[in-house]
Amino acid sequence: MQRYGSVVQLRDECVEEYTRLHAAVWPEVLDMIESCNLRKYSIYLHKLDDAGHFLFSHFEYVGDDFDADMARMAADPTIQKWWAVCKPLHRPLHNRAEGEWWANMTEVFHQD
Repeated sequence: MQRYGSVVQLRDECVEEYTRLHAAVWPEVLDMIESCNLRKYSIYLHKLDDAGHFLFSHFEYVGDDFDADMARMAADPTIQKWWAVCKPLHRPLHNRAEGEWWANMTEVFHQD
């Protein structure tokens, strides 16, 4: 099992919409998340003073080929539609790595 954390900025005017969408995630999206071996997926919202709103995501990956599972997820038509709804609400970090939308984070501490 591998843990992942990532961050993206949320457009200030989109907080209510993003919260509403994630209060009722499409069942097909939830099914794909599970079938791609992601567990304990959480997204947190934080307002950082005048810098705006940020989303932090965390999940555990329990598969054996993360890149293949993420490619399968990205190719799924329902996931593509979900991302088409959610991505315009984001403001990706300027210093994210090439190919990232959510900027990956490095875990510095964990306790079971």
